[in-house]
Amino acid sequence: MNKTITPIAHIHTDYTGKFGIPRQCGLVNSEAEIVFLKDYSGPDCIRELEGYSHIWLIWGFSENEKSGWSPTVRPPRLGGNKRVGVFASRSPFRPNGLGLSVVKLERITITKERGPVLTVVGADLMDQTPIYDIKPYIPASDAIPDALSGYSGRAKDKHLSIHYEAGQLDPVPESKRKALLEVLSLDPRPSYQDDPDRVYGMTYAGHEIHFKVCGNDLYITDISVFR
Repeated sequence: MNKTITPIAHIHTDYTGKFGIPRQCGLVNSEAEIVFLKDYSGPDCIRELEGYSHIWLIWGFSENEKSGWSPTVRPPRLGGNKRVGVFASRSPFRPNGLGLSVVKLERITITKERGPVLTVVGADLMDQTPIYDIKPYIPASDAIPDALSGYSGRAKDKHLSIHYEAGQLDPVPESKRKALLEVLSLDPRPSYQDDPDRVYGMTYAGHEIHFKVCGNDLYITDISVFR
């Protein structure tokens, strides 16, 4: 039986563009808010949820410009040069454009205007992404210490050293600077791009961030309010 699924909530994050979003959940300790749609905003829907430290989010790749899907994809973890099966990847271009992330449930706030608001940490979702379901994370069954990680485990994570001038971060609210530097250190560039003269741009927390990368060093060139 086929049934159309509809969002139950939307998430509000500092990632207003696809470029720069962490490649996996839990890599950057930035806060986000989940706000429920009216039909799902009753307090009974989240009864006992405060007893869990983490939750699963099932969400939609709502901003994909490419339509359709392919049996094979080029995952960034392999440099974009090798194809693997779509079901052996986390590519957004899938038969059903669904994503799965586990995030830390920082707190639950009951508001008059928006109903219950979930503040979460570690989301890898673009701002306004639709959430289709929320489930509690259960360590006894969801954590498998000896699980194999395939090619993801063989690929080494690259962390860049961030360089910036005194006062250059001032336009960004102090509470968001640490997370911004974490995002940049993960090297937000596509894995196949390595041009030391190219200036890259990404939006974060309402700001436009421009930078260059040379080897393992990232240099912030300027930061301005996004318009």
